[in-house]
Amino acid sequence: MTPLRTLFLNPPSFEGFDGGAGSRWPSTREIESYWYPVWLCYPAGMLENSKVLDAPAHGVSIEQTVAMAKDYALLVLFTSSPGFHVDVRIANMMKGANPDMKVCFVGPPVTIEPDKVLDASPAIDFIVRREFDHQIVAFAKGTPLSELPGVSYRQDGKNIHNPEGPVIENLDELPWVSKVYHRDLDFKRYNVPFLLNPYISFYTTRGCPAMCTFCLWPQTHSGHRWRLRSAQDIAAECKYVLENFPGLKEIFFDDDTFNYRKARTLEVTAELKKLNFTWSCTSRVTTDYETLKAMKEAGCRLLIVGYESGDEQILRNIKKGATIDMARRFTANCHKLGLTVHGDFIVGLPGETRETLRNTINFAKELDVETIQVSIAHAFPGTEFYDYAKKNNLVSIKMADDEGHQLPNVIYPGILEKEELVEWVERFYGEYYFRPKAAWRIVRKSLFDNHERKRLYKEAKDYLSLRAKRKKYVAEQKATRLAAANET
Repeated sequence: MTPLRTLFLNPPSFEGFDGGAGSRWPSTREIESYWYPVWLCYPAGMLENSKVLDAPAHGVSIEQTVAMAKDYALLVLFTSSPGFHVDVRIANMMKGANPDMKVCFVGPPVTIEPDKVLDASPAIDFIVRREFDHQIVAFAKGTPLSELPGVSYRQDGKNIHNPEGPVIENLDELPWVSKVYHRDLDFKRYNVPFLLNPYISFYTTRGCPAMCTFCLWPQTHSGHRWRLRSAQDIAAECKYVLENFPGLKEIFFDDDTFNYRKARTLEVTAELKKLNFTWSCTSRVTTDYETLKAMKEAGCRLLIVGYESGDEQILRNIKKGATIDMARRFTANCHKLGLTVHGDFIVGLPGETRETLRNTINFAKELDVETIQVSIAHAFPGTEFYDYAKKNNLVSIKMADDEGHQLPNVIYPGILEKEELVEWVERFYGEYYFRPKAAWRIVRKSLFDNHERKRLYKEAKDYLSLRAKRKKYVAEQKATRLAAANET
């Protein structure tokens, strides 16, 4: 049997959509960013007659996406909790354009609430919970839904949930997603402010053994079991990328390959060192000096580090598995070795107060890493953080406004109202970047590089526009709250 012609879709969303870490975060943040739709590219690499459409990064509209429905027999749509209602509408439109097309939803929401997803629309024929690589390929080649592990579908008016199968253990058997990028995507459309542009990213592991309560992926999709590609397979894909993407500035390893086992890191870096190229990766503050040194010598340029908070109790509350002293030591080691650090911080985690927020801002300025990102805490369904917020009546499912801007979906009445959380994000950025030392880093970067100068100009415009919208939102919310108080 000839496999069904399959469209793997990262669907269009709001104007100014931000690609988000991992695969999809359908809202606008400070600066528009696009990450690769990695999860969709694995099964696409096993089906020759398939296509990956990353609509946001390529500027493809809903109307243009729907028009493609007539050319495919199977649609695999990667959905998200904040954008689910938009995705259902797109599925309905595509099914309307091609009633014979089978529609499958994948992504965290289908694992968390499979009945809710199936019941959302008759246009959704089936879903695949958690990892979906082999199930999609098998279905496209003719295997009945009843025989596929982890699949949920309707039969005789009832929702059927097949038992889950084992996770994929041998990651070296999976295709290289970079070959699918080369086939279907324009790599020059992918931009992340702190990475060199253009860049390529892919995974070298699956699963994450860390227990952070807020993190979506291990709790809802890939699991906590840490599975590894071989160092040789990673290096081989890097070699392919370096040879086939002219003008590439760096490779980003968007997972935990360097975070948990020193021997593993040394094995991988030994292979990467032979290729002599620039790369970046995620890291944890538990990484020691010797490991960082090996990474630097193998070509590592930048580390993305989740500091999250500058308050010890909050780190314990979210089960971060790290301390403030570890973060200080790690950052000092990075600076000593000449490694650039992009620090991630979160406003509104469990236990947050004005005092803890002040501690975190001061801590961030003390660390003085090259760039930062400040996010509002979001409790995604399926996470321990969501369960905590729901149990304590703190959660609202709306994560973005009608224009796609982030809104707090966890609030702390009487302690930190939602407009104050937004205000603290802006205060964090302002205090951090409007210091002479931090401002000079940005100016110096643009002085000698025309490409960087143009990019930084666009990013500055985006940020100032969003800053004005945030201030307007805060003012409106305060006025609404004051009016309500006066009425009572």
